[in-house]
Amino acid sequence: MDSQAPNILIVDDTPANVRLLSALLSVHGYQIRKAINGKMALLAIETLLPDLILLDVRMPDMSGYQVCQAIKAHPKANSIPVIFISALGESLDKVRAFEAGAVDYITKPFEASEVLMRVKTHLSLRLAQQEIEALNVVLEDRVRQRTIQLEVANQKLTQLALYDSLTQLPNRTHFMDILRKMLLDECKNWAVFFLDCDRFKIINESLGHGAGDQLIMAVANRLQESLMDGAILARTGGDEFAILSYGIDSLDQAQELAQMLIRSLDRPLVIPGHEIFLGISIGIVWHQGKYREPLDILRDVDTALHRAKDFGRGRSYVFSDSMHQEALTRLQREMDLRRAIEQNELFLVYEPILDLHQQHLVGFEVLLRWKHSTQGLISPGEFIPLAEETGLIIDIGAWVFQNACHQLKQWQMQGCDPSFTLNINLSAYQLWDPGFLNRVDSWLDKSGIRPDCLRLEITETAFIQNDRSMQMLHSLKDRGFQLALDDFGTGYSSLSYLQALPLDMIKIDKSFVQQIGSASSPRSLVTAIVGIAKTLGMGVVAEGIETLEQLQYLQTVSCSLGQGYLFSRSLDAVAASQVLQSSSEHVWQSCFAAA
Repeated sequence: MDSQAPNILIVDDTPANVRLLSALLSVHGYQIRKAINGKMALLAIETLLPDLILLDVRMPDMSGYQVCQAIKAHPKANSIPVIFISALGESLDKVRAFEAGAVDYITKPFEASEVLMRVKTHLSLRLAQQEIEALNVVLEDRVRQRTIQLEVANQKLTQLALYDSLTQLPNRTHFMDILRKMLLDECKNWAVFFLDCDRFKIINESLGHGAGDQLIMAVANRLQESLMDGAILARTGGDEFAILSYGIDSLDQAQELAQMLIRSLDRPLVIPGHEIFLGISIGIVWHQGKYREPLDILRDVDTALHRAKDFGRGRSYVFSDSMHQEALTRLQREMDLRRAIEQNELFLVYEPILDLHQQHLVGFEVLLRWKHSTQGLISPGEFIPLAEETGLIIDIGAWVFQNACHQLKQWQMQGCDPSFTLNINLSAYQLWDPGFLNRVDSWLDKSGIRPDCLRLEITETAFIQNDRSMQMLHSLKDRGFQLALDDFGTGYSSLSYLQALPLDMIKIDKSFVQQIGSASSPRSLVTAIVGIAKTLGMGVVAEGIETLEQLQYLQTVSCSLGQGYLFSRSLDAVAASQVLQSSSEHVWQSCFAAA
């Protein structure tokens, strides 16, 4: 490593984030040091001053804000640029970060190109500042020369601070200043557009960052050509651009401009050696006289952009007040979910899995539930995607795994059949977590549970989106876990994938099972799935069995296992324990008798 390379200190209590940032920056020639909490960070600064600090907001003992304040109070470290890294998106936290002394922030989940660009920019700013400081020690007889040099350096500093180094367009900071001035001048008839390139990440990863920079330049030129005189185009970071356009007299006119910008990128962009089609999505804020702060404008136009991308690529969407309320509600839900484990609001229920031929209980599927302290039960379909998006699924998944193992151990000590299994659902994000296997080993050691007593359920997206998941599945299989493919038939299944995966079982999605007996019954499909599983030497579980007709058909096609409301709804731990002690007397016996 080059001893002259910039020294960057990464402060984050999440090892996965530290490893990811360390790997990203090391590849680009930076020297990296790491700290997992605030005290370690301050000690590291005393040992050797870094050139830049990447600082997580949420940490135990000392928050990122407290660490930043301590750094700024340090006589030798107060000039070190601090970039906050946070999963929080509200403007209040950002303002607090700047008040603590930070120079910038990066929102999780972050783009590699954005991290590199911001690190590079602030290292350049620091270098320029150091050059200015060096000039201050020049002898008095060189005052005139020093003054000229300071003016040049200040111009460079201004350029770096206010303009994007690649496109020379106004950067985010400068764009906010422009918005602030516009609001003070009480300008009328304006609209702000926030643009994001739809396929830039894929292209950048495929062709490399050099081609990515050329592509960003081409996009900037194309957009600039499409704008009317007086409109201001800025690059706010990565593949994002913002536009302030005056003279927008109506919402229709704003939408027409957005569509014109989208059409302008329908034509291919030409960079050396490549002809690339790259679409954009646009969020729109049209002036209605309600804004007082530029941060509020950027917050709302960013919300509109994300809504546009939710509805598909190459679209525009206009911000409305209801969207802001939805964003606040979502943010509150995220904050509540972060506290759910600490406040004992999460709990597990157990859905019985039965042998359809031997007619007895063979296991439970473990299901997560959330009972909010004021809102009651929250649907898993609502909070699980939120947990995955925010990264909370790692901690929540760990809680589920540990508590499920603990419960199974209790049942085993009470005489539960050694072959009885618990099915535990795994998120794709858990499989992508580099530390997952080590934690699994630790949980098993603490609980004393054999791996073959657990059947881990995955969905197709877990291995379709990331080949690393395939390696993780083989590692889990090597440890003795059973593996099941959940919701089979609803994704991108193929025989080649099924043959490559180390699966023990396929779970037929309930949407197929519940149509058995209807006019559009997919019986042949269910039969085919059972046949495929048997050919590959796998077991089959039918989900969502609700009628005797469905049960009878599944028995006819030799489906081995099943679960659903026909037998039982999900049970809490007490009810599940009672079922284990007297399963022969349970209601499903009458179901099998009737079938």
